[in-house]
Amino acid sequence: MLPTPPHILVPTPESLYLLLTAERSRAMLRSVRTVIVDEIHALIGSRRGAHLSLTLERLQQVAERPLLRLGLSATQKPIEDVAKYLVANESCTIVDEGHRRAMDLTLETPRSALDTVMSNEIWGDYYDRLVELIEGHRTTLVFVNTRKMAERLAHHLSERLGEESVTAHHGSLSKEKRLDAETRLKTGQLKALVATASLELGIDIGHVDLVCQIGSPHRIATLLQRVGRSGHTVSGLPKGRVFPVSRDDLVECAALLRAVRQGELDRIVVHDAPLDVLAQQIVAESASRDYAEDELFAVMRRAWPYRDLPRKDFDAVVQMTADGFATKRGRRGALVHRDEVNGNIRGRRGARMLALTSGGAIPEVADYRVVLEPEETFIGTLNEDFAIESNVGDMSQPGNMSCRVLQVGAAEVRVADAKGAPPSIPFWIGEAPARSDELSRAVSDLRADFEALAESAEPAVLIVWLVEQTGIPESAAREIAEYLLESRRSLGVLPTQETLVLERFFDESGGMQLVLHAPFGSRINRAWGLALRKKFCQGFNFELQAAATEEGIILSLGSPHSFALEDVYRYLHPNTVRETLVQAVLDSPIFETRWRWTTTLALAVPRNRNGAKVPGQLQRMYAEDVLQSVFPDAAACLDNIQGARE
Repeated sequence: MLPTPPHILVPTPESLYLLLTAERSRAMLRSVRTVIVDEIHALIGSRRGAHLSLTLERLQQVAERPLLRLGLSATQKPIEDVAKYLVANESCTIVDEGHRRAMDLTLETPRSALDTVMSNEIWGDYYDRLVELIEGHRTTLVFVNTRKMAERLAHHLSERLGEESVTAHHGSLSKEKRLDAETRLKTGQLKALVATASLELGIDIGHVDLVCQIGSPHRIATLLQRVGRSGHTVSGLPKGRVFPVSRDDLVECAALLRAVRQGELDRIVVHDAPLDVLAQQIVAESASRDYAEDELFAVMRRAWPYRDLPRKDFDAVVQMTADGFATKRGRRGALVHRDEVNGNIRGRRGARMLALTSGGAIPEVADYRVVLEPEETFIGTLNEDFAIESNVGDMSQPGNMSCRVLQVGAAEVRVADAKGAPPSIPFWIGEAPARSDELSRAVSDLRADFEALAESAEPAVLIVWLVEQTGIPESAAREIAEYLLESRRSLGVLPTQETLVLERFFDESGGMQLVLHAPFGSRINRAWGLALRKKFCQGFNFELQAAATEEGIILSLGSPHSFALEDVYRYLHPNTVRETLVQAVLDSPIFETRWRWTTTLALAVPRNRNGAKVPGQLQRMYAEDVLQSVFPDAAACLDNIQGARE
C-alpha cells in the first residue's frame, strides 16, 4: 500500500491503530478524508470502543483536513449518544430511519413440557424440529450463545444431515476454518451453519432463508441483528424461530418477542475513560512524534469517552509510563521520556515496537492452539482449563470434527483425526452474555402485567392475553401460564423488579438453600451475590457457595446458620456496598484474570517479545510481579492482613 495508497481502506480498529503507529504507513494516512464506522453499536461502551475513539483523534492529528465521519448501525439507542461518540463536540447530522421492520418471528416449543433443565428427550425433539426446518429452507443460520453449544449442536445436526451439510463457526476456530465455513455457506454448499456472535457483524454470507436462535440471546438488539441476517434485502422478510431451553428461558423469550413488537431496544451502557487504554495510546502517539503534554492532553480529551478526563489522571498515567515500576526482576515499563521542566513528552527507544506488537484492546485469553497431525494444520483453540485437564487419548471436537489428543505441550495441543469416534465437547469459561437491563425490565413487566390480570381472570383468558401480547403459539402460552400461576401459588407473589422475594428451603443433606428472586439479569445479580457472600462470610466466619442467574441469586448455607429471613435485606447498604463488592472481587478468580488483561492493555506486560508470542503462563507470572510491586495486599497472605485489603 505504501507506493500506491488505496482509494478505500477497510481496516479493523486494531489494524487502523497499527497503520497509525508505524512510521511509514502513518504518512500514507495524511490524505484520509472520510471515516465510516460500521456496526458502531458493537464498539460503544467497551474498551475497544474507547481505543477506537482515541485512534480516530490521533488520525485527525495526521490528516491534512477535518475528517468527515459516518456511523452506521441498525440498533443504536440513544442515537444522540452514538453521534457524540462519533464526532465528540463537533456538529453532526442524525439520519434516523428507525429499526423496526416486518418480521416472521415466533417461538418453537418441544413436544414434551420444558423443565428447569433440558432433558435428552427435549433436545431430541429440538434436533428433529431443526432438521425439519433446515430441510424446508435452502440455507439456515442457527445462532447459539456459547462456543460449547455451537460444537454440540453442529455435532448432532451433522449426524442427522451429513457432515458436508452442517458445520460450526465461532471465535476459537482458526481463521481458515471460519473462512471455509463462510465460503461454503455463501456458495450454497452448506444447508446449515451453527454460529455464535462471531457471525453477527458485517460478514458477507450470501442469501439466508431462516435464522434459528437456541435459547434467549439476552439482548433485544442481538435478536434483531441475528434474525435480520435472513431476507437481507430491501424487500425481503426476515424469518426467525426462537427455541427456549428452560421454563425461565421460555418466559424470557416471550418477554423478548413482546419487547420487539413494542419497538423496544437496549440502551448502550457506556463505560468511560479506561486508563489502561489511555496509557497504551499515549505511548503509541508519543512514539510517533514529540508532544507538549498540554497538546497531548487536549488530543486525548477530544475523544468522547475521555471528554471529562481529569488532568491529574492524565498526569498520573504519563508519570507511570515514564517511570515504569520496580519488580523482583528489576525496573520495567518505562516507555516515554518526560521533560518535566519544559512539559514535553516523547517515546523511548523500543516504545513504538512494543506499541505495535502488544497493542489493541482485545484481551489476551490464554487458550491453547490445536494442531492437527500429520498435516500440521492449525484448526482452532481450546480453553486453558480444558487443555490442561486433557490426557493423551482423550477425544475433543473443534468444529464438528472428532479428534484424539496426542500431546499437550506449552500452549499447544496436538491432535489426530479420530474418524468419527464420540468426542467430549471442549468448553470455554465465562463467555455467555449477561441479559440487558431493558430485557430484564421486559421480563419483570410481563410478570407484573400477568399477575395483575391473574387477580380476576381465568387461566384460559391469561393464555389468550399471552398470545395477543407476544405472538407465541398457544401451547407455549399455556406452559407459561401454568408455570407463572404455580410460582405465584408457591411464593404468594410473582417476583419483579419492584417486588423481591426471599425463599428458604432445606435440601436432602440438611443444608439450607437461600434464594433471592430478583429478575435484574446476571450482570447485577453476580455483583449482588458476591457482595452478599462477603457479608455472610464476615458475619458467620464461614465461606459459602453462591451462584447467580438472570432471575436471582442462590446461597448454600450449612445447618449452624440461624437468622431471621428478613435480616438479609439489611446486609447491604447503598453507602457501603461498593467497598464490600471491591473486597469480594479481590478474593475471586475474576480479579487475577482482569488484572492480567489490564496490564497487557497498558503495555506493562508484553504480549510479544523478539518476534514471538509470550506464552499465557509467562504473561500471568509477569502480571503477578507487577501486582506484588504496586498492590502488595492483593498478593499477601491473608493471615497477615487485619480487616479489609487496602
